[in-house]
Amino acid sequence: MNSTPLIPDSIAELLQPYIGASRPDQLEAATSAPDWPQIYDQLALYLELILKWNARINLTAIRTPQEIVRRHFGESLFAGLHLGACNSLLDFGSGAGLPGIPIQVLRPDISVTLAESRTRKAAFLREVIRTLGLPTEVWADRVESMPPSCRFDTVTLRAVDQMDSAIHEAARRAEHRVLILSTLGTSHQLSAPLADDFRMPEPVPLPESHDGVLLIARRHMGIPSPAK
Repeated sequence: MNSTPLIPDSIAELLQPYIGASRPDQLEAATSAPDWPQIYDQLALYLELILKWNARINLTAIRTPQEIVRRHFGESLFAGLHLGACNSLLDFGSGAGLPGIPIQVLRPDISVTLAESRTRKAAFLREVIRTLGLPTEVWADRVESMPPSCRFDTVTLRAVDQMDSAIHEAARRAEHRVLILSTLGTSHQLSAPLADDFRMPEPVPLPESHDGVLLIARRHMGIPSPAK
């Protein structure tokens, strides 16, 4: 098994299908254009940390650097490229920081909070934030324990435990949209709890995936997120 970290140029090549699949206008709302060389440098450091910590704690079942870049970084950046205008983001059940950390690297203009209740994974997230010099915050507890007034422009979910209840909580926290990285087979089941308050366009296929999709639920205009 090859666990040698990749250089930024190799990461850039692996990510091209995910970056090239997004429309150029997706980042119009960002404060500045992405600094891709810096992004690839930061992702190379992030990859090194994942490989180092994954030997001690189970951050991800994907072990090869190439697949980590494709499946984790690529899909996360693809989601980030579909955000549009956004000022704050909650990554629900962040785990190894996905998709929250790649989105923060891509969009430094967004205030990102990573919610991760498991102590060792929260420690890993803080180490990544320190090493990469990110402004990201970590909420080292369950999202349900956040104050009721804690809301975010966007909430992201990917491979979260007890996804049904997580989606209900995400809907309470999201002012404008919920982004879910999932599979086509489960997309209808996952979108059902959001149907009353959110518009659900057709799922967006993920590049380089047989059934992976990005679900983008946008809150109906005039329907506020619940306060309780």
